[in-house]
Amino acid sequence: MRAIARSIHQFRSALRQKTCNYSTGLVRRRRLLTNSCSGLAHELPNNASFDRFRHPTFFGSRPLSIDAVQVTNGDANRGGPLVEYERRIAVGELFDGDACQVGTLRELQRLYDELVQSADACRLDRYTASRKSGRSRWLWSRFIPQSSSAPVKGLYLYGGVGTGKTMLMDLFFDQLQCSWRKKRIHFHDFMLNVHSCLQKHQGVEDPLEVVAGEISDEAILLCLDEFMVTDVADALILNRLFRHLFNNGVILVATSNRAPDNLYERGLQRDLFLPFIAALKERCVVHEIGSAVDYRKLTSAEQGFYFVGKDLSGLLKEKFQQLLGDHEAHPEEAEVVMGRTLKVPLGANGCAYFPFEELCDRPMGAADYFGLCKKYHTLALEGVPIFGLHNRTAAYRFVTLVDVMYENKCRLMCTAEGTPLELFDRIVTISDAQQMSPRTSSRSRKNDDSELCVDNELGFAKDRTVSRLTEMNSKEYLEHHATALEANNLHEDVNEDKTVQA
Repeated sequence: MRAIARSIHQFRSALRQKTCNYSTGLVRRRRLLTNSCSGLAHELPNNASFDRFRHPTFFGSRPLSIDAVQVTNGDANRGGPLVEYERRIAVGELFDGDACQVGTLRELQRLYDELVQSADACRLDRYTASRKSGRSRWLWSRFIPQSSSAPVKGLYLYGGVGTGKTMLMDLFFDQLQCSWRKKRIHFHDFMLNVHSCLQKHQGVEDPLEVVAGEISDEAILLCLDEFMVTDVADALILNRLFRHLFNNGVILVATSNRAPDNLYERGLQRDLFLPFIAALKERCVVHEIGSAVDYRKLTSAEQGFYFVGKDLSGLLKEKFQQLLGDHEAHPEEAEVVMGRTLKVPLGANGCAYFPFEELCDRPMGAADYFGLCKKYHTLALEGVPIFGLHNRTAAYRFVTLVDVMYENKCRLMCTAEGTPLELFDRIVTISDAQQMSPRTSSRSRKNDDSELCVDNELGFAKDRTVSRLTEMNSKEYLEHHATALEANNLHEDVNEDKTVQA
């Protein structure tokens, strides 16, 4: 049997050839930050009048989608994330080095250097798509074990909102060689893919092992942005999934707002999640980004699409119609995962209109929001309320919606009862509640403040949401959105011309 296995292994090795797989879906971001910081939102009295948007011709008919192009040369010019960071500061694309960011970049540079030196041992540069399906590969592994942990530890970065975690990860990822097996993906999107693959492999003895094999076939270096565990199903999956991934040699680079020990804090059946935390700390170097600066709030927000006030439905529909131009809005459908469709009350020209209740007060999740963002580059949301104990579930969905829109570089136009900070003013963590009043730390006491929502996960997530809403309303974000949209429309026009000529 050993001789047969050795012969098969030699035969498979002979079939291997180098390929260049650069399927990251990453949209490179240019962080042009200004020193001015002005107000976030326009607080509007009833029947207020408005000037026209500064850029009325930005609005196209297709969702934003800027895919990374395949790179075939230039790897020799890449010196690592720290070198690139210093270059961007020199040309004025970034602020002068934040000490905390520089410390984090040293960790990323160390990891980059170790990966370059150990590329062969980590099997980074030996990727070929398996000729076997996921199930047959799982069966084959029963006879020929192939698992081995990577000789290089990954990196887990955590810190406050707006400290540049995503930017630093993207900077690191951009410097990696194109021929490596690598993937950069948002954690929400990653888990959606995992659940979809698990459904596909129902009936297998250990479908998680099959899914882990498929993931590690595609990417030995896995970069997950915004690692956040709030769902009990995800929590139960992660331990076994990453045990297989780490055994397959996967190297994890992750960003999060939470330290590893605080992940899924006070969650249901958390004791079953604790082995994952131990494995995470064993296979990754844990590094905190201690910067107190929220760089998202350093953008200017003099003009935006976030309007504060009640009874502004007419205004929002008027502005929505301006985005449509000559197009007429009508009910549409958007495809989401697993063959489902989502009804859109009004949509046209890459824009969709929803009352808040339709999008966040119904049983919807990240998969639905990803489907929307694939089809629409702009969402108009009417009537975002102040969040509290009575609408906690809607607050969770709104947080997820903002996360997905931000990750997909979508534009949000909305009316709300308060500024982003005011929307979440009643959401507090247990620690905050105990400082306010010992009694409010209990969720069940009848004498507690009925408007106060004590929720650890939501309390930590609100800072990120406020920060992202601030940036999404800034002039820099909207101008970047407009530029990307124009480039996307130009690309679509060129493709249409080629099709006509053919």
